[in-house]
Amino acid sequence: MKDNNGSEKGGTPGRTIISDNRKARFNYEIEDTLEAGIELKGTEVKSLRNGKANIAESYAAERGGEIWIYNVYIPEYLQANRFNHEPRRPRKLLLHKREIGKLAGAVQKDGKTIVPLKLYFNDKGRAKLELALARGKKLHDKRETEKKRDWQREKSRLLKTMG
Repeated sequence: MKDNNGSEKGGTPGRTIISDNRKARFNYEIEDTLEAGIELKGTEVKSLRNGKANIAESYAAERGGEIWIYNVYIPEYLQANRFNHEPRRPRKLLLHKREIGKLAGAVQKDGKTIVPLKLYFNDKGRAKLELALARGKKLHDKRETEKKRDWQREKSRLLKTMG
């Protein structure tokens, strides 16, 4: 739903969100965020303008001194079938050398992960990607709670039979 500024409700004014990675906020502890441009070719821009993209299963990694994003799904643009693009091709992110160094260093030294959070058009109409340096959350061990629950059941049964 859009507000009077032309942006998504609760978002930054002038920002049109195309895809939001909600699963990332659930699976990772987000420590630092930054904005990156994304290198698009041909019909990818038209597909994004139609609001069709998915970054839920995507991830970013450093390769050859550059940061690339993998597994972003931008569907083919049906009206330009001859000049269409590959829907899940790797795409280069447009970052300054200092930002690339910061991201690559955090991944190598601290074991952090580069997670894409949002894909959007900014107020100037450029496709941007909000990235986060994140640390994986420790998942709750269900086996421990199951053991405690089973022991409580067993203990109550034993007390009933003995008493």
